[in-house]
Amino acid sequence: MDENQTVDQDRIIKINIEEEMKSSYIDYSMSVIVARALPDVRDGFKPVHRRILYGMLGIGNTSDKPYKKCARVVGEVLGKYHPHGDSSVYGALVRLAQDWNMRYTLVDGQGNFGSVDGDSAAAMRYTECRLAKMGEHIMDDLDKDTVDMANNFDDTLVEPTVMPTKIPNLLVNGGNGIAVGMATNMPTHNLREVIDGCCAYIDNPDIDLEDLMQHIQAPDFPTGGYIYGLQGVKDAYETGRGRIILRAKAEIESDESHDKIVITEIPYGVNKQQLIEYIANLVKEGKLDGIANANDESGRQGMRIVIDVKRDANANVILNKLFKMTALQSSFSVNNIALVNGRPRLLSLKECVKYFVEHRHDVTIRRTKFELKKAQDRAHILKGLIIACDNIDEVVHIIRGSKTPAEAQTNLEKRFDLDELQSKAIVDMRLSQLTGLRLEQLHAEFDELEKLIAYLENILSDPELCKKVMKDELNEVKEKYGDDRRTKIIPDEHEFNAEDFYPNDPVVITVSHLGYIKRTPLSDFREQARGGVGSKGATHRNADFTEFIYPATMHQTMLFFTKKGRCYWLKCYNIPEGTKDSKGRAIQNLLNIESDDAINAILRLRGLDDEEFINSHYVVFATKNGTVKKTCLEAYSRPRTNGVIAINIAEGDEVVDVRLTNGENELIMANRNGRAVRFDERTIRVMGRTATGVRGMRLDDGDDAVIGMIVVDDPINETVMVVSENGYGKRTLVEDYRKTNRGGKGVKTMSITDKTGRLVAIKNVTDDNDLMIINKSGITIRLSVAECRVMGRATQGVRLINLSKKNDIIASVCRTMSSELEASFEEDNRSEWDKTQDEENESRPSELAEDQEDHAPLVDFDDIEDENDSDS
Repeated sequence: MDENQTVDQDRIIKINIEEEMKSSYIDYSMSVIVARALPDVRDGFKPVHRRILYGMLGIGNTSDKPYKKCARVVGEVLGKYHPHGDSSVYGALVRLAQDWNMRYTLVDGQGNFGSVDGDSAAAMRYTECRLAKMGEHIMDDLDKDTVDMANNFDDTLVEPTVMPTKIPNLLVNGGNGIAVGMATNMPTHNLREVIDGCCAYIDNPDIDLEDLMQHIQAPDFPTGGYIYGLQGVKDAYETGRGRIILRAKAEIESDESHDKIVITEIPYGVNKQQLIEYIANLVKEGKLDGIANANDESGRQGMRIVIDVKRDANANVILNKLFKMTALQSSFSVNNIALVNGRPRLLSLKECVKYFVEHRHDVTIRRTKFELKKAQDRAHILKGLIIACDNIDEVVHIIRGSKTPAEAQTNLEKRFDLDELQSKAIVDMRLSQLTGLRLEQLHAEFDELEKLIAYLENILSDPELCKKVMKDELNEVKEKYGDDRRTKIIPDEHEFNAEDFYPNDPVVITVSHLGYIKRTPLSDFREQARGGVGSKGATHRNADFTEFIYPATMHQTMLFFTKKGRCYWLKCYNIPEGTKDSKGRAIQNLLNIESDDAINAILRLRGLDDEEFINSHYVVFATKNGTVKKTCLEAYSRPRTNGVIAINIAEGDEVVDVRLTNGENELIMANRNGRAVRFDERTIRVMGRTATGVRGMRLDDGDDAVIGMIVVDDPINETVMVVSENGYGKRTLVEDYRKTNRGGKGVKTMSITDKTGRLVAIKNVTDDNDLMIINKSGITIRLSVAECRVMGRATQGVRLINLSKKNDIIASVCRTMSSELEASFEEDNRSEWDKTQDEENESRPSELAEDQEDHAPLVDFDDIEDENDSDS
């Protein structure tokens, strides 16, 4: 007989298979979603990660103890909390220790834990681990009733349902997982930025996304690289979904034989070995030309992929093709799904911050209540002990007269109005605790507990104090574990900043009498001895000569002021480069200057987008007829193609100098007859952009005129250098010029004779400066200021340059850094430049790179001189 015929028909339940599949699959999918694949928004952990950390804490596998075998940890977790396969637990444990997957590792691993090449970790019997210090902070205050505990799978133990973490782990370490019908993929972030964002939310829960992104700028991946464009970041932060473009960090190194593309950082999640193999396959298949070889030279010093470029190939073009064709440029698809109250939700950045802050608030309140109850219980016991010590003879008498400890407790309770806990503590006291010293200790402990209880009660009753506690704890974590951003943010095609492709090198800007402008590397002008004839400079037509010379650096914004009082803007790197003896380019081709106008002064600036800076600095004008005007720099911070009115110029007058001040400087104006007036800039009231100004210096009768103005920053160390038209000059202490009111004639600054000629320039200098002098014949000399000794104010000075031609005169003078400082500048920064050249090539659209043979990479040198200064 068939066995199936013996089954009791009453035990068979007939159901619709369609309905059963639906119901069972829903149960299965919810189990996967809640108990396996998705992290909790509060601590950022899936159950397996939470159980691993809790299990390691349970066996004392902390950062201050020796490593334990990973097999020991996996066994602990499997046997007590996570009844699944050992490979899944070990895989999760390994990931917590991999610094190329986790922005901040929570497990400290020893042994082979895999590599960025995709190598697997060694078997768990070989590797060892312990909690990292940051991993311990995840579980701070776990023993203070800060989170709910739940039974484990067999109801023999309890485990935390969420960690009381001080670290916003969901954001800083991100996470990924595939559930049923949904998946999550969250990027990592910088701890400093996230904590700053959390503190900003605590201060203002109504903060908008734009303000929040002032703190949390963008994801920060453990492998570094670049985020290319912010639109995907903004989408992800606003909606929970977005596509972030990542690029590798690549540099172009050049030697005599060929160029090399050196890759030191790759996008997050890219397998280095597979990347190199893919590049090699593209070359073999003829899809990518110009590459001779690709090698992996990575080692203990870090990642280094070297791609040798053929001699006749353009490295910039090759690099951009690599970005287009390989994972050197890849995307990270953000899908911020996490569990909120046990349900999966798509979260914006603000919601992620909100739920973490709310969790920290709950933990803080629960911990405070726990500590308050503990302190109150202890204080209650201490009251009884103090009563006992104060009445020690009577207490001893009562105890000795009692037959049993229980009777003694009862008698004590009746006599001193104590409760059971207090009386038991008294009965349990040892005789050694009855000393006077012990009584003092009890009183001291009781006083401290009263203060603690008052403080804890204030936390519970005062929301602002609670917020302060939360912020203090977060900032403590930030100070201890915060680090610099690894992933740099660069703009995309529409946000591209051309400044990134030029080194911030020192240059000299020259403007000729007929309006030809150029920039020349400062190093082209070698230093010479005082009194020399100089070297040949720019070649001009007979009627032209170099009239103005200005030191600058490549990243500075140049504000050009014309003699008619208009202002124009131009980036220094947009000024055509020329050699020392080239003519330059007509400035009318760069700026919309009227044909009858000319450049008479230049300000060099960085920081026009710095609101604090532009509102705290001022532009001071000096005109030929002695007028001065002071206007806030903010009025000149918005560049316009056609320029703006900078100052209202009276008929017969013109701008001769423009300076930047901090509002509290001193100014010295000088005229061509050799007189100078020193006064406080605060005597000039701040005026509007189109104002005329007030009198700064009274001139002599005849053809006298103001020739320049200087800003005194350091009267003790600076000296005043004046130069005459026949090549004479001298240095004088600033203090030799007595301070007067503006509008005076001033004092003699140089003895003017037929030999010296009239004054043409005034500069404030130190021994660390060089002076560059150009005459109308185009001869340039660069001499050290230190060679010029300090003289009296009324002397005629010494010869600085020998004018070989008859009727030749000085055309322009400027102050630069000394040649020693320049050499130091080159030595300190050229090596850095070599490492970072073409650093921003990856941010450039490939069609731009194909049109340009080579260009300068990104670097940010600090200027040797004050960046926000002028020199005319």
